[in-house]
Amino acid sequence: MNQKRSTVVHIVGPLPNGTLIPCFPQSQHYHMKCLVIVRFKASISPSLAKWCVVLAASFYIFVQHQADNTFRMVLNSFKWTIYPKMKILSAFTHPHLHSFLNPWMTFSFMFSVFLCPVSSPVDLLIMQALCWVHDDLNQVDLSSYVLKVCGQEEVLQNKHSLGSHEYVQNCRKWETEIKLQLLFLSTMRRDLARTAEDDISPIVLEKYLGLVERPFKESSTQYKTVDNVVQSVKNLCCALDEVETPAISDAIKKLKRSVNLPRTRSPEVSIYALNLSFLFFSFEKYYLMCALTHNNRNLFKPVQSKKVGTYKSFFYHIKWDELINFPISVALLPLEAMLSLSLYGVLNQNANNSPDSNKQRKGPELLGKVSMPLFDFRRVLSRGSKLLSLWTSPQVLQPGAAGKGKNPSERIILQVLLFVLSRADKQLLWDQRYYCRDYQHSLPKILASAPSWDWGSMGEIHSLLHHWPPLSPVSALELLDSKFADTEVRKVAVSWIESSSDDELADYLPQLVQAVKFECHLNNALVIFLLSRALGNVNIAHYLYCQFIKILNHYSFNNLDAVQDPAFGQRYDRILGVLLCLCGTGLRTELEKQTRLVQLLGALAEKVRQASSSTRQVSHGCLSVLTVIQVGEDLRQDMLALQMIRIMDRIWLQEGLDLRIVNFKCISTGKDKGMVELVPSSETLRKIQVENGVTGSFKDKPLAEWLRKYNPAEDEYEKASENFIYTCAGCCVATYILGICDRHNDNIMLRSTGHMFHIDFGKFLGHAQMIGSFKRDRAPFVLTSDMAYVINGGERPTSRFQLFVDLCSQAYNLIRKHSNLFLNLLSLMTQSGLPELTGVQDLKYVYDALQPQTTDAEATIFFTRLIESSLGSVATKFNFFIHNLAQLRFSGLPSNDEPILSFAPRTYTMKQDGRIRDASVFSFQKRYNPDKHYTYVIRILREGQNEPQFVFRTFDEFQELHNKLTILFPLWKLPGFPSKMVLGRTHIKDVASKRKVELSSYVHNLMRSSTEVTQCDIIYTFFHPIARDDKTEGVEGLSKTPDMPPVSPTTGRVEGEVKLSVSYRNSTLFIMVMHIKDLISNDGADPNPYVKTYLLPDPHKTSKRKTKIARKTRNPTFNEMLVYSGYSKETLKQRELQLSVLSAESLRENCYLGGITLSLKDFDLSRETVKWYKLTTVPYF
Repeated sequence: MNQKRSTVVHIVGPLPNGTLIPCFPQSQHYHMKCLVIVRFKASISPSLAKWCVVLAASFYIFVQHQADNTFRMVLNSFKWTIYPKMKILSAFTHPHLHSFLNPWMTFSFMFSVFLCPVSSPVDLLIMQALCWVHDDLNQVDLSSYVLKVCGQEEVLQNKHSLGSHEYVQNCRKWETEIKLQLLFLSTMRRDLARTAEDDISPIVLEKYLGLVERPFKESSTQYKTVDNVVQSVKNLCCALDEVETPAISDAIKKLKRSVNLPRTRSPEVSIYALNLSFLFFSFEKYYLMCALTHNNRNLFKPVQSKKVGTYKSFFYHIKWDELINFPISVALLPLEAMLSLSLYGVLNQNANNSPDSNKQRKGPELLGKVSMPLFDFRRVLSRGSKLLSLWTSPQVLQPGAAGKGKNPSERIILQVLLFVLSRADKQLLWDQRYYCRDYQHSLPKILASAPSWDWGSMGEIHSLLHHWPPLSPVSALELLDSKFADTEVRKVAVSWIESSSDDELADYLPQLVQAVKFECHLNNALVIFLLSRALGNVNIAHYLYCQFIKILNHYSFNNLDAVQDPAFGQRYDRILGVLLCLCGTGLRTELEKQTRLVQLLGALAEKVRQASSSTRQVSHGCLSVLTVIQVGEDLRQDMLALQMIRIMDRIWLQEGLDLRIVNFKCISTGKDKGMVELVPSSETLRKIQVENGVTGSFKDKPLAEWLRKYNPAEDEYEKASENFIYTCAGCCVATYILGICDRHNDNIMLRSTGHMFHIDFGKFLGHAQMIGSFKRDRAPFVLTSDMAYVINGGERPTSRFQLFVDLCSQAYNLIRKHSNLFLNLLSLMTQSGLPELTGVQDLKYVYDALQPQTTDAEATIFFTRLIESSLGSVATKFNFFIHNLAQLRFSGLPSNDEPILSFAPRTYTMKQDGRIRDASVFSFQKRYNPDKHYTYVIRILREGQNEPQFVFRTFDEFQELHNKLTILFPLWKLPGFPSKMVLGRTHIKDVASKRKVELSSYVHNLMRSSTEVTQCDIIYTFFHPIARDDKTEGVEGLSKTPDMPPVSPTTGRVEGEVKLSVSYRNSTLFIMVMHIKDLISNDGADPNPYVKTYLLPDPHKTSKRKTKIARKTRNPTFNEMLVYSGYSKETLKQRELQLSVLSAESLRENCYLGGITLSLKDFDLSRETVKWYKLTTVPYF
């Protein structure tokens, strides 16, 4: 579907008095709205002012008096024909009129409207706007103007397209006007910008370091004795996780020697590890594995040190007197070479006196590891003593556990998995690297195939890099992964990313922040780029600040959950400090206020969560803003899932496919704390379904009835249904690709406008919620019969469902084209500490879901089968039902802020409507909305009204009234309600006639019940007219014939169309049967269609191909591929494709529904042809 359309942009800006509208190059028609604001110079009466304005311009629609002595007038929309070299005077420019009105008022003119594609650069819009006020644009500095969003402190970036901005995308999605204001750049507010005072103020970085609580505090206590000094030093070392450096040991030794205290031995060469003292009772010997690495690959075979035991000074220590040599010249080492040290422990055979446990744990265990760059950022070799902090392995905490993330080489394995290149393939790709320049996105694969990154190879690699055509920003992200350590490669990648707009940059900011870990040094191009963009845009600065705070907060609680290596925590701490130094006093103050507010709200939300039910309700009522605060849940995974969905939506929009995705923001503010943006006018599917009882998840109509309640007009409901079709397609594709699990009906929401969206992404990448040994999520994605009811517009399949399938297939194929992007983004996050994104298996799930190796046609067939599987899954509905039971609470009627009846938009009272004197069931009518049903006409007489009112209610709505009256008045005697059950095969009209009598008796007795019942709000809400009653024909229309259903066709009549995809490759003809619509059958019943094809001539009928049978539908969807192999193009040009549509019948011959004959010589077999074909009565085999 092509959804590309032009966008109306309203640009507002001051026009000086007397300005002439410039000429246009050719005759054109423009629709223009002109807003004129008139401010009076002196206080005059409103009547005199209005007279002056009307005298000045008699063509205004209205003149509205404002409180600030301002009159706001809007010109009517009208059409101007502007001819070449003709200029039209603006209003209020006549000299005599201007001189007459000038003593009393001043004028400022505002203008609009532009019609332009969203791909238009912002510079072009500014130029068009300036055409209204300048005759010669050569004299105008376009860079001095900006377009600002009206009502917001946000400006568009001049060098980027209009559609790349989030504000414009949201306006198009919600179909609201794009309102912009043209301003001088110098007039923009700069409250949060750096000031001249900030520029001259000294930078004190230490002031902004250590936002996370430091491990120890300085003590001012002065120790006077040597023992107290030694004890104080020991306490300091203990606070530093029992780290005792050689310098400290030497100082203590000298101090004790000077006063003749007992001496302790000092190691000459020592390696210290964090938190290892608890291990020394289990391990007898220790050794180090030393390796030089580059691009995550060893430059040489790792060298093992000797195995040594421990000794004790203040604490247990390990000592090696050993020199490790690597046979390579320093000059030949890559500048990004890393020294990696891994500490292993050899088990004590006598530990625990358990021979069985020794058999299970007889091998050496990895206790910790650390790496450091051999060269600093000045390209100088590191020398001297270094104090390195080892980060412990998860295997140490859970010995023998086979959990995820325990294999440190998974990222290297991933390269082979995703690229599927053997060593010979890599060598071939490298040898043919210059022939790949036309395939720009292949650069990361080529660089990954380089045979060597040593000193002698760098010249060739860098030459290839600098002569390569620039990559797109999203493709350049792959070059920031850990497998590309070279500084020049990463620098060039950053230079390509710099071309992205701020909104696009914000989409990929989490991955860029994670990529900082893979830099060798703190002073690098990526960090400088992030800080420079933060300086230029407050939003980027804020996003960056939140990202660093999130990482550091998680790191402070558990360094295994976040940055893994403590050195990364120090790196992020320093970058955050630099950001706060650079952002200036104004923004820094705002960030500090925000941090304090978030901490306050988080603490308050925690109190509410821990409070009792009654206290919690009171707190919620007083502080409803806390509904956006979540405590007790890790929202980092939600942030990543929402980011992926937002990027998918951006891709779809760029390709002209608007699936109307609801994007909402989510941010983690600390460990198990965060904030989630609320989407207004939305409700969970569970709450919608349980309006029809706890078994509402098994019914087909709840969603459609809920949408119709909020969209009573037919055009409103059609728009809501359309929104539902598009958003449901987007949700199905996105949740399948990301493997979103735990999809119960409280995790899916629906807006009153029909937009569906998912929340709560605690389970993704296929990590299903388990009930015992069974998966809770059994279907590929959530697509239930009540959703299909809204999509089809009823119970029967229609062409609307075919639209839904096409949207899903198109959206799926568009994302598949960007498979590398999503795999790279997720790969960059594998070291972020997310519990369900730790390694190669998680990425393999996305790789398998994207099916990157298949064609678009094969992917369409694949996803169609997924739709069929999901729609046919009973497990999803049962899952919803179980969740309804788990959430069931007896609460009687809804609370005051909810509608008292499901079909009424609000609650009404006797005081509002007037007392009802009499109510009776007058008659019944047959309706099609969309399925055939009967509605009952109720005649109502109220006090003070001579004419009766008529309202229309269904039997189910009567039953809902009775059920809720029973809950509300359990001790009152209510009239008996007619049974809904119908025995035998009774005509529906006879049932309606019988129920009319029963309901009439029920209403008669109900209105003669006690006053408490007859005057309650639920009675008056039931009888209050709603929107559908106003549009429904009343008593006068009872004799009119309602809309009839489709008439059964006559014998031999053929109608309908079939959609085919015809393509040819590798001597094979592919015929994909996609959809058929508007079929008819001879008896008027829904057929069981299937498709049969032949390649004619075919005297022996060897070319017969058939699809599966679709049951009981006039609008089947097949998406099945019929394949003819071994045919050359010349042979096919002499053939005809005959296609027949038949209905499978069990007790008689199959019924012919139509067919087509296509001459293959009319097809261009070099490309795919997708087209609808009209079915005819051609003969068939």
